This record gives sequence, structure tokens and C-alpha cells, in this order.
Amino acid sequence: MAKKILVVDDSVTMALSLKSTLNLNGFEAESAGNGREALNKLEAGWKPDLILTDINMPVMGGMDLIRAVRAMPGLKFVPILTLTTESEASKKNEGKLAGATGWLVKPCSGNDLVGVIKKVLPGA
Repeated sequence: MAKKILVVDDSVTMALSLKSTLNLNGFEAESAGNGREALNKLEAGWKPDLILTDINMPVMGGMDLIRAVRAMPGLKFVPILTLTTESEASKKNEGKLAGATGWLVKPCSGNDLVGVIKKVLPGA
């Protein structure tokens, strides 16, 4: 069975590109346009094997999403990767403290992304 990945990005183009890359590599990808949309899907019972989120988004950003997911008992240990233009050490540290599993900086090639996912997602 394909591993499920939730892609959270306010850029429709980026979300479509990521979903396409993930689907071509055997994953089942679902998307949300911001952290609130992602939480709505999670609260409705959709359980991803991994979450890939941008940081800077309207309504609810990635940091708040990470904190919210880490507070949800059934999703507490789901790997969360950030994919963002933010590269400052202070932001990376904030992400780590919030509960991010890894931090990727855009642009990131599809091969690099899939490689990181395979490292943090058992059985991928």
C-alpha cells in the first residue's frame, strides 16, 4: 500500500508539482493550501504517513501547524518535513523545537526530496 503524504503549501503551482513528484514515486499525495486546511483534513480523520509543509502561509503557517499536529495523540510521531525558502539557523531551530523532523530549503529537486522522505519514513 502506498504511503500517504500531506503536502501543505499556499502556492498551487508548488503543491501540484510536489504532488506530481510524489505520485510518480509511488506515494499517495493529498494537498492543503494552509495549516488550517491541513488541520481540517487531519481532524476529519485523514491520517498521513508524513506531512510536508511550507512555513510562510496565510491563515495558519507551518510552525503553528507543526505544533498543532504534535499535540494530536494519533499524529504525535508522524514525520513532518518543512519545505520552505527560510534558511536562517534561528528558523530551523524554531522548527526543530516545534517538532519538525527535517528542514529542506526551496528549491529542492524531486530526487533530493524523495531521498529525504525515504530516510525519515520507514518502509517508503
